[in-house]
Amino acid sequence: MRTIGLIGGMSWESTAVYYRQINENIRTRLGGLASAKIALQSLDFAEVVALQKNNRWDDAAALLAESAKRLEIAGADCVLICTNTMHLVADPVAAAVGVPLIDIRMETGKALSAAGKKRPLLLATRYTMEHGFYADYMRDKCGIEVLVPNEIDRAKVHAVIFDELCCGIVKADSRHALEKIVQRGKDAGADSVILGCTEICLSLTDDNLELPVFDSTTLHSKAAVAHALGLDRDLDQAAI
Repeated sequence: MRTIGLIGGMSWESTAVYYRQINENIRTRLGGLASAKIALQSLDFAEVVALQKNNRWDDAAALLAESAKRLEIAGADCVLICTNTMHLVADPVAAAVGVPLIDIRMETGKALSAAGKKRPLLLATRYTMEHGFYADYMRDKCGIEVLVPNEIDRAKVHAVIFDELCCGIVKADSRHALEKIVQRGKDAGADSVILGCTEICLSLTDDNLELPVFDSTTLHSKAAVAHALGLDRDLDQAAI
């Protein structure tokens, strides 16, 4: 089994989901007492958020690149950035190491394509919804046109993520607000919804949305397991 390297702590709430999902997936596949080989670099999220707010993306890239290097030294055979937003700096992080960086955008895009979905609504931080690194990647690499909520709804989603979910707070009224945002996205022509922040799965699931749900955290975790076990990631995600 290969070792999975996780750059986590952004926030630790979602990193805990990664750890659980990866190990559950390994146990399901291998049975018994099997668990994943994981190396973890858990960052101080407050430090990362300060860099985001001040537009210091080069410094953020350097911080994550150093984490990736430490994971490689620790024996990681791949690296995952356990947050959608920080894939804004995925290229320099990938360039810093000699092992593969498993990109959350690619894994989500492959799952959408396999399901025949072309116009997903993206729920994420404002950085992910408003910077081109996500929508442009999906269009250029996967042929997918990403839709985003309107400005007021984007602000609401961002606030729910940072003020609540990243702090482990899950409110019913916020869940209902997110459900209404998804409904408006459906009315605007969305054919699916991307849970494009690794904390949103703490609030929304397949059970409470009218559109097909593509949870980026789950897809990313499954891709990591496929890599660790030497499986074909494309076939593995297509089977989801």
